[in-house]
Amino acid sequence: MGGCFSKPKPVELKIEVVLPEKERGKEELSASGKGSPRAYQGNGTARHFHTEERLPTPHPYPSPQDCVEAAVCHVKDLENGQMREVELGWGKVLLVKDNGEFHALGHKCPHYGAPLVKGVLSRGRVRCPWHGACFNISTGDLEDFPGLDSLHKFQVKIEKEKVYVRASKQALQLQRRTKVMAKCISPSAGYSGSTNVLIVGAGAAGLVCAETLRQEGFSDRIVLCTLDRHLPYDRPKLSKSLDTQPEQLALRPKEFFRAYGIEVLTEAQVVTVDVRNKKVMFKDGFKLEYSKLLLAPGSSPKTLSCKGKEVENVFTIRTPEDANRVVRLARGRNVVVVGAGFLGMEVAAYLTEKAHSVSVVELEETPFRRFLGERVGRALMKMFENNRVKFYMQTEVSELRAQEGKLKEVVLKSSKVVRADVCVVGIGAVPATGFLRQSGIGLDSRGFIPVNKMMQTNVPGVFAAGDAVTFPLAWRNNRKVNIPHWQMAHAQGRVAAQNMLAQEAEISTVPYLWTAMFGKSLRYTGYGEGFDDVIIQGDLEELKFVAFYTKGDEVTAVASMNYDPIVSKVAEVLASGRAIRKREVETGDMSWLTGKGS
Repeated sequence: MGGCFSKPKPVELKIEVVLPEKERGKEELSASGKGSPRAYQGNGTARHFHTEERLPTPHPYPSPQDCVEAAVCHVKDLENGQMREVELGWGKVLLVKDNGEFHALGHKCPHYGAPLVKGVLSRGRVRCPWHGACFNISTGDLEDFPGLDSLHKFQVKIEKEKVYVRASKQALQLQRRTKVMAKCISPSAGYSGSTNVLIVGAGAAGLVCAETLRQEGFSDRIVLCTLDRHLPYDRPKLSKSLDTQPEQLALRPKEFFRAYGIEVLTEAQVVTVDVRNKKVMFKDGFKLEYSKLLLAPGSSPKTLSCKGKEVENVFTIRTPEDANRVVRLARGRNVVVVGAGFLGMEVAAYLTEKAHSVSVVELEETPFRRFLGERVGRALMKMFENNRVKFYMQTEVSELRAQEGKLKEVVLKSSKVVRADVCVVGIGAVPATGFLRQSGIGLDSRGFIPVNKMMQTNVPGVFAAGDAVTFPLAWRNNRKVNIPHWQMAHAQGRVAAQNMLAQEAEISTVPYLWTAMFGKSLRYTGYGEGFDDVIIQGDLEELKFVAFYTKGDEVTAVASMNYDPIVSKVAEVLASGRAIRKREVETGDMSWLTGKGS
């Protein structure tokens, strides 16, 4: 129990940005706790920390003045399986009644601040309505991703049929709890050429792996290296909000890495991995030995291979610098986006208010077609056209023409010529695994790293996670798949860390992803690749719908807009191991879904 009756856990201090209700549509862009700007260079001694530097932690025993206690309702006000937000003066609390017991938790998802009361309560946990993160109602602990932090758990007591909640004011205001973590106790950590754990790649998979090791009590040296110049940041926000500054995207502040002894080498490129001697070599000649290795290098964007590909102002978006430059150059100018997948469409949506014109070029006949199907793709395309975006479909770029070295026109195979001052290329990505080719670590024909359910590669002690892996998807008969999404990378990073510590964990997460365009969110759960039918409930025209993707007689994925928390509900049903049949959704009877928790 947290609260004031027992010693609370140290909390990481962060200022939370709270959005008013009317801003709900813009939820995807709200900052999830501001971090700090670029910290340190990835070479020379600047990579090393002083262990004395610590994060401020609240006093271990809060004074009675820090506590607030109040009766929040009558025992009979809530039925089993019900949730309610209650006010404690210093902030709100989520009150949950489950199996006759009351639980009080933080009321907002620490990831992007979603109101959890609108989420799904099932199997002793509450699932966020926006992005599917799950929290244990007895402990407040984060059990499924995205996000890094857990909820505070407050004390509840029942007296004379009334429910009382007692909480620390500080916890009520913070709205997030960082799990207790071990510190690094390796004496000369920063100065030796060997580390216990080396993590290549500092996206969600790498960061969650490092944090999980510390949460599980691991106190040896951890080194995280990244090609980026920044500490780990929220990459999905880049394409949704292109002028966000790097410090606003940071997942953790600089002090956090110091406090828990997670060393980050920035602008550090691994060029070879020697698995026999357990050693990696960096581009600058620096060598590092490891005992356990996590490969989470992510992917590299594909580029155009047409005539004129070297002209200026043609971009792929990989870093905050890329995104910021695109916005700066696009203001009042003509923009062409190549590719109508998630990245391309998010960029196009964001630039409509800034650019003079936005055009999208795509090989398929509708945006998102392979992922969301013809009908949903068409409905979204219409939303874009209503926002002045012009589409050139079933064609590709044959030439980029320049004037004084800078892009002026994009020539299409259909022989149309489109005026363009800036071009953003979003035509997919390839796994960034070139450096592993001679290493003996197995790669498949497309360059992905195959792993088993424990995120282990073919080499003992070498694990892999994130966008660059293929792994067995438990609820799809262990089919080997690649799912390059943020939430999945978190889950895989955690499983890899648990297995480095010999905990025999297996990946079983149900994929969950989202996109945001023009203030509207589309949510998706499952794995729908190869679907043979789409059943739509609701109104596509109004963009208030649920689309069920089926293969044979089984529902394999669901997408929705303006229909929360249905996608979280489906994710919970799939996570519980229950299959959803096509006939259940064909009838239009949604009671099996909208009923109370399972």
